[in-house]
Amino acid sequence: MRNRIVVGFLLGVLVLTGLACNVSELSTMMTTPAPAETPTPVIVVLTPTPVSPDVTFQADIEEQLVINVYARVSPAVVCVTAAEHFGNCIGSGFVIDEQGHIVTNNHVAEALPELLVTLADEHTVPAEVVGTDAGSDLAVLKIDVPPEQLVLAELGNSAELRVGQRAIAIGNPFGLERTVTTGVISSLGRTLDRDDSDFQLAEVIQTDAAINPGNSGGPLLDSQGRVIGVNTAIRSLSGVNSGVGFAIPVDIVKRVVPELITHGRYRHTWVGIRGRTITQEMVAAMELPVDVGVLISEVEPGGPAERAMLQGGNQEVVVSGIRMYAGGDIVTAIDGIEVKDFDDLINYLASRTAVGDVVTLRIVRDRQEVEVELTLEERPGER
Repeated sequence: MRNRIVVGFLLGVLVLTGLACNVSELSTMMTTPAPAETPTPVIVVLTPTPVSPDVTFQADIEEQLVINVYARVSPAVVCVTAAEHFGNCIGSGFVIDEQGHIVTNNHVAEALPELLVTLADEHTVPAEVVGTDAGSDLAVLKIDVPPEQLVLAELGNSAELRVGQRAIAIGNPFGLERTVTTGVISSLGRTLDRDDSDFQLAEVIQTDAAINPGNSGGPLLDSQGRVIGVNTAIRSLSGVNSGVGFAIPVDIVKRVVPELITHGRYRHTWVGIRGRTITQEMVAAMELPVDVGVLISEVEPGGPAERAMLQGGNQEVVVSGIRMYAGGDIVTAIDGIEVKDFDDLINYLASRTAVGDVVTLRIVRDRQEVEVELTLEERPGER
């Protein structure tokens, strides 16, 4: 009996050590009885299979980065609501200075009268609309709160953004206050059509960080927790996140917001043309002398382009089933910056020009390249 107990103990050690003995050693242990006295206990040290330290360390860094950004920035994010819908966030915003100015979207600020703002400490206060701008979908609210009760968001720089870098969104989707989602910057320099105007939103950031109704006006952040954009729209057939969200870049915010605070409005620049981005089909059908640029189809009467004597199309043609005007000037550059498509022109005007600036357009007319100076005026119809 004592022999059987000893053999059983040794077999237990054998299993625990991962079959450390070879076959001959096992045979010897099983056929040679152990001594009669109590066996000396065997201490077995198990060494787990090592996990690559790089994998574990990298995962910890990724998590801690988002944790740190959220802890620092989420107190600056507010819930925008209205007296008649108290307690329900219709949108988001973020505090930018000790005077209580809050950046949000124009479509949030103009959604309902008598806006309220709920801070991270659940303190709700009335908000005054200081200025709005439909042309950039930006607005500024102001609350009367002691500076020590405010946490400020830091504005970053969107000119240096790169596709693929991290993007972190904080907002109030479906009224779920201060929700964080993460993703990457999917594209840069997009333009978005507007429902209320023929003009477009410029220099838009595309991201796959989840953005849903209620996120509007909240910050899009980089990995350092700096604001790189204001979440403004999604592209979706269902009305909820589909992985295609859009934000107004912070460099546009830094141009527009000071004007909204000072004057209550922002003046967008205007050239006064309608046109089309040149395609290969257009090049073939119209025998165009260049294969990139913007073909001017119409010149707005009384606008800057007409004053600069730019020319629109003078004959109607059909290209790929689309009616358009041929024979107009082709814009290929502005201030020495190449214009490959209409978005390039829109984005340049939005990010680099002001009303009254004189720009130089390089155009192709009658197969000759010429330069035309044009004085930018204020965009009509958005006051």
